[in-house]
Formats: sequence, structure tokens, C-alpha cells
Amino acid sequence: MTKIEKVTTQIGGREMSLETGRMAKQAHGAVIAQSGGTVVLAAVVAGSDSKEIRDFFPLTVDYRERTYAAGKIPGGFFKREGRPSEKEILTSRLIDRPIRPLFPEDYLNEVQISVTVLSVDGENPTEIFAMNAASAALMVSDIPYTTALGAARVGLVEGQFIVNPTRQELEKSALDLVVAGTLEKIVMIEAGAKEISEEQMLEALRVGHEAVKQAVKLQMELVKKTGRTKKEVKPIAIPAEMEKKIEAAIGKEFEKLFSKATKEEQEEFLKGLYEKALAQCDTEAEGFNEALVKIAFARLEHEKIRDLVLSTGKRPDGRAEREIRKITCEIDILPRTHGSSLFTRGQTQSLSVTTLGTGEDEQTIDALEEEYSKRFMLHYNFPHYSVGEVGANRGTGRREIGHGALASRALEPVIPSQEEFPYTVRLVSEIMESNGSSSMATVCGGTLALMDAGVPIKAPVAGIAIGLVTDEKRWKVLTDIAGIEDHLGDMDFKAAGTREGLTALQMDMKIAGITEAQLKEAFDQAKQARFKILDMIAACISAPKELSTYAPRITTLKIDPEKIGALIGPGGKNIRKIVEETGAKIDIEDDGRVFIAAVNNESSEAAIARVQAMTEEAEVGKIYDSTVQKLMPFGAFCEILPGKDGLCHVSEITEGFVKSAGDYLRVGDKVKVKVVGVDERGKISLSIKQAVPGGIPILPEDQRTVVEAAPPRRDRDDRGRGRSRRRD
Repeated sequence: MTKIEKVTTQIGGREMSLETGRMAKQAHGAVIAQSGGTVVLAAVVAGSDSKEIRDFFPLTVDYRERTYAAGKIPGGFFKREGRPSEKEILTSRLIDRPIRPLFPEDYLNEVQISVTVLSVDGENPTEIFAMNAASAALMVSDIPYTTALGAARVGLVEGQFIVNPTRQELEKSALDLVVAGTLEKIVMIEAGAKEISEEQMLEALRVGHEAVKQAVKLQMELVKKTGRTKKEVKPIAIPAEMEKKIEAAIGKEFEKLFSKATKEEQEEFLKGLYEKALAQCDTEAEGFNEALVKIAFARLEHEKIRDLVLSTGKRPDGRAEREIRKITCEIDILPRTHGSSLFTRGQTQSLSVTTLGTGEDEQTIDALEEEYSKRFMLHYNFPHYSVGEVGANRGTGRREIGHGALASRALEPVIPSQEEFPYTVRLVSEIMESNGSSSMATVCGGTLALMDAGVPIKAPVAGIAIGLVTDEKRWKVLTDIAGIEDHLGDMDFKAAGTREGLTALQMDMKIAGITEAQLKEAFDQAKQARFKILDMIAACISAPKELSTYAPRITTLKIDPEKIGALIGPGGKNIRKIVEETGAKIDIEDDGRVFIAAVNNESSEAAIARVQAMTEEAEVGKIYDSTVQKLMPFGAFCEILPGKDGLCHVSEITEGFVKSAGDYLRVGDKVKVKVVGVDERGKISLSIKQAVPGGIPILPEDQRTVVEAAPPRRDRDDRGRGRSRRRD
């Protein structure tokens, strides 16, 4: 029987425990991570050894949240969890990206990591515990994964760094930084920030790495108690004769790649080089495996091109280390959209389109902890034609969701508040072509499209991708990496921000981490490049334009929250009537804010007048245009506001004695009245003679209304007979 083992430590002032041996005992490794009331299970399984030689590592990470963890039942007809949510996909990627480079290069068995959220307390976010549990599960298994990966989150509240902040602390934080790494180095960074400096970000990374080390040590403590013997990794054996022939035939040819400026030229050259390598092998021989040729070619390509970059300082397309490819910025590309732009950097191009909507267009998200809405949405599309390939369109992929989330994180800090700009904003990036970072092109194109739509963003945002090439003694940091440099390099470092500071950061490594010196150089190059791109954006559009004529005009009114019911009316009758008659869209918030959206001024003004009239209070001393609703012997009831009547006593109709209101007024007459009083019960007293100098004239005799006294009110006694309340 498997023994249950548990280890505990304090990280950021909060207890975190790792436990194995209680659940999922048939998995190759399973660990439960817990902090407070948040519990996450990670289970890992590896496929059996296969004779098939692959040229990729088939790692799958599946993070899933169960609604029972928060004491909820799923919505919809099926009442069970369905396809992964955006958060689940992003967290799966968050686990995958730092773990993948830590597996042995020659280990190509299928590995599946399943992470399940079993309980949430509403305070401790699950992502960090999922990452630590996944690494710990691999460490206690027999899978040949031997370098523990720790993860920590860092917030910045009132100038103080907080390790593993609660959800409530994150809401107030100027920084949301996730760091993953080993005892020696940082392996992955994911951050969103409110324009913080590079110096602050570096300090946050130091704080985060110290917490990462604590998580790693906790995993190692668990391994000492429960660790199993790791399986041996058999290196992929490539025949020495094959390697020699390929090296002799094409080893010196790779230098010619550096004269090929475009992606198409580089791909065509490498394709020809591979065919030349394949020709050196006896493809008809018994047992020949082309996969071995592909691996041998890939290793030689990796070695030769990287060595040329490090030794000569050249880059495959001929640029210098800090040189950015040619950039063009265009706006107002599409005639009927609210805002559009085309941002081109080298062979990477983003068509960005902004659409403005009302509160009805906000996205409602049924999150595990609680439901919330988004008024800024960024959607990123990466069609196959953007890289000249054919492929089935099976909907939005994980990569598209991840890239869109990064760009959204970069732009969100500069989106104006609802009070400043009461619109729902949707930004879509269509990648037209790609050879380099399309997510950073989305950030730049998104800034242009937002400004073209008239969104008063706080500041323009630009982003750039930085790469790294290393060997045992040398390293070079490269600005604005192209596809081949991303493929053959050691790092993909993406930084976005304004002139004031960073708003988003993402770093993925293909090696076991980055040094502080390399990280500082990456920050420096990214900052310089960002400022250059911001200059180009400013040259294209220096400030947000006026709203498009096709965008709705939204006016915000503030009413007494107690009058919301009267404005809506029974079953929504009143508000529907206003919408139908004016053509405007109306959204009402619980705090009394009313948003009126219309595509033309006439519709907007009509709706505003109707809402104001229905929610306005009678003001003593103010003159109103009223309509006579009812005549009584003692006066006339006049409607001064929708649903609001006041009484004009006969003595206030005109100067002198008035025998009957019907001698001067008829039902339906329009007449000016002045509010002369409102009592404690809300009854309104009106005067015509104070609103109309001299009062109004008496009607011709044939137009007068005979006003009869109302019958006396009658109650019923216990025997059901009517009984007059009037006394003799």
C-alpha cells in the first residue's frame, strides 16, 4: 500500500503543502497542492517506450476546473463541465511552457499532465499551486524529469511587493507577475502591469525567484520521502557514417543562408539543403529511417547557424543585433468600421479593427469564483494563409487564445474607465502574414486602431520580441527576432508598454534558464525598441480621433436609484416604449447610471428628454408645460412630468373669483403652470396665474365643461349594505 507523504512550508506568509500517496495512485505520479481552502490535484502519466522515432516531444497539459470546487452547479442544459474555458486554456499553457524545456532532449515518449481544481476558497488563485503540483508530480514519478520547477506570483500594492497575493490583493495591485524557475535560473515570466519601470520589474523578478526557490526546495523534500527511480533515457542513435556524410556535404553551406533576406528565400534554401543531405544517404537500404536524417539535419542546422550568429554578429536576414525591421503604420483602412489599422513589421502584419458597443455588448464570464463582465475584449486570429500553409479551420486554437491574452494584457491598462468612456470595446487582430512576433504586432496595430476609433487611451502602447543565442561561453541578445531566430534561438522575450513603463511581459526559454546579465540586456534592448516604435505610431496618429460617424453616441445620466423601477416600468413597459419610439439603446446600472446610445443626435436627444422627464423631481418655483388630466369643482389636475400630476386650485387659475375649473380649462389643454409647493407626502401644488401673467381667460360659454361633484365615498358594513361616511 502506498504511503501518504506530506510536506509543508511558508511562502509569502501563507502555508503551502504538497501531498502524495492519497489520490490517483495508479498514475505514474500524483501530488495534491493546498493553500488555505484551495486544493489542486496534478497527475502525470507517460506512454510506453516506442520504437517510433519522433522529431517532436508529445507533451500534453490539461488544466480543468470543477464547479463543485466552488460549491456551484454548471449552467446550461447538460449541467456538467464542457469545453475548456479561456482561463483553463491559458493556465494549461502556463504549466506547459516552463516544464517542456526541462525534459531531456532525447526523451520523446508521450507525456500527459492532468491538473484538476478540487476546491477553491475565493482567496488563493489556483494557477501557482497547479504549476507547483505538476512539477512535483513529475518529480515523484519514474518519468525522466529531474529538475524541479517552482512557481510564484508577485504583486505590487502601495509600493510593496507581495508574494502569492490573494485575489483581493491582486485587484489593488499594479503588477501581476508569475515567475517559474529552478534553484539557479528563471525559466518563464508572465506579467501584466500598470506602467511600471524595468527596474521595478527586475526587482519583482528577484523577489519572485526567491519564492520559487522555496517551492523547489519543498518539492525536493517530498522527493526524498517518496521519489522513485527514474527511467533511463536512451539517446537517439544516429549512425556516425550518416552524420559525417551530411556534415561533409552541407556543413559549410549554411553560411549562404545569411544572404537570404525573406522567409520564403530562407525556407527554399533550407529545403534544398535538406534534399542535398538526404541524397548522401542510401534511402533504399534495409532499415533506413528518414526521421534520423531529419534529426541529424536539424542538429547540424542548429549548431552551424547559432555558431555563425555568435562568432560573426550577423543575423540570417543581414540585420545588426539591435536593428528593427522596416515598420509601416496605417489607419482608417476600412470605410465602415469604427476604427482600423494595418501595422507591418518586416514580414509580420496585423489588420486591427475596433468596434464600439454599449453595456449590452459586455462579455459575461461565469468564472469558478464568481461571475464578472468584460468591457474590453481582444480577439486574435491566425489563419493558415498568414504563413503560406493549407490547414483545416477548427476554431480558435490554444495558441491564438494565448497570443490574444498577451496583447489584451498589454493594452488593458490604457483603456479608459467606464466613467471616462462608457463604451464596450472589442478589438480584433487579423494576422495577415507572420514571420516574427504577431502578438506584439497586435499590440502596436491595436493601439493604432483604438486611436483611429476615437478611444481616449491613456497612452500609446508598443511591443517587441527579443531573442537570445548562447553556447557554453558566449551569448547574444537580438532585437525583433524573425521566425528562424525564434526557432533556433534559446529565448522568446516579449515586452510591451508605454513611454512611462511596462504593461505586459512574457518570457519563454528553450534552455534551463536565463542569467541576470542576459535579462538586463533584454530589458534594455526592448525599451529602446519600444520607444522607436512609439515614435512611428505618433508620426501616424498623435492623438485619438473623433468618434466614427458609424459608432453609437453614448450619453450618461445619473438618476436617483429609487427611480429605476419607475423608469423601467411594470415588466419593462416604460423603457421598452422609450426604445421603440426613439430608436436608442438604454442600459441602466444599479447605482442609478443610465447609458443612452444612439447613432444620431435626434434619437439621442429624444431618449434623454424622455428619461429625464420620467425621473425628474418637481422643483418648487419652476414653470412647466403641463397637460390637463382631470377637472374637479375645486381645481384641475395637470401632468407636469410623465406620471407626475399636481393640483391647480381654482384660486390659482386666474385673477379674481373662479366658480368652476371647467369654465377656464378642458381636459387635454396645454397650459403653463408654476410649482408653488410640494408637501411631505409628495403632493404637488400648482399655479397658472403665477406662470401666465394675468391668468387665463374664461372660455366661451359653449366650450365650458360642467364639473359635477364626486359622489361621497361609501364603505360596507358587516351586512354588506352601503354606508355613507358623510355626516348630516
